Amino acid sequence: MIDNDRLLDYALAARSLAYAPYSKFKVGAAILLKNDKVITGCNVENASYGMSMCAERCALFKMISEGYTKDDVISMVVVGDTEDPISPCGACRQVMDELLNKDTKIILANIKRQTKEFSVKDLLPYSFTSKDL
Repeated sequence: MIDNDRLLDYALAARSLAYAPYSKFKVGAAILLKNDKVITGCNVENASYGMSMCAERCALFKMISEGYTKDDVISMVVVGDTEDPISPCGACRQVMDELLNKDTKIILANIKRQTKEFSVKDLLPYSFTSKDL
């Protein structure tokens, strides 16, 4: 079984692959599945800033495209070069809310390996859902 520290290693490795020539702000994410597979993602920027992709959504979309669902996930780590553990943007929180179970453990970290743990419902307690459509 992969522990949180090892999952952070995966997220840090993914962060090193980030394409961030504009902001210079590299982020990595790693999702641990119940079968011990790890799916990673990094942020990918674009000169048209709105076309950029966050590491969290990159990993989550990759998870879905590989045939996994929220029920396959144990936890997710997100890491960036921040003073305190990184905080996901609102768009990523909303995608986490839809693609992960509400009690999925989300570990936020910085490159100094400081962490804070939350559940999805803690990160976005009053989310927009299909009931709001």
